[in-house]
Amino acid sequence: MNFFTLMKRPSAFLPVAMSLVVLAVLLGTMVRYGGDIPREPDEGTEAHIFQLLMAAQVPIVLFFTLKWLPQFPKQGFSVLAIQAAAYLAALAPVFILGL
Repeated sequence: MNFFTLMKRPSAFLPVAMSLVVLAVLLGTMVRYGGDIPREPDEGTEAHIFQLLMAAQVPIVLFFTLKWLPQFPKQGFSVLAIQAAAYLAALAPVFILGL
């Protein structure tokens, strides 16, 4: 199995897609508030979407790791690297801006 075929598996592309959705929500929130995101007692919808999508990725990546990594280690590590990069890209605005 080549990399692109493996990347078509839901357990491979879903975590990347979820990270990109989180990044889009964060960037949309920053654009909406002009970079000065207000601090609220209730975290708001965006924060809940962030938390749910980031946490939901963990079991999907674990499943991918257990199912596909032993069968296709080279391609599996490439997919895991992309998943990790997308995860870190979604986390970066939170840490950089102190959200």
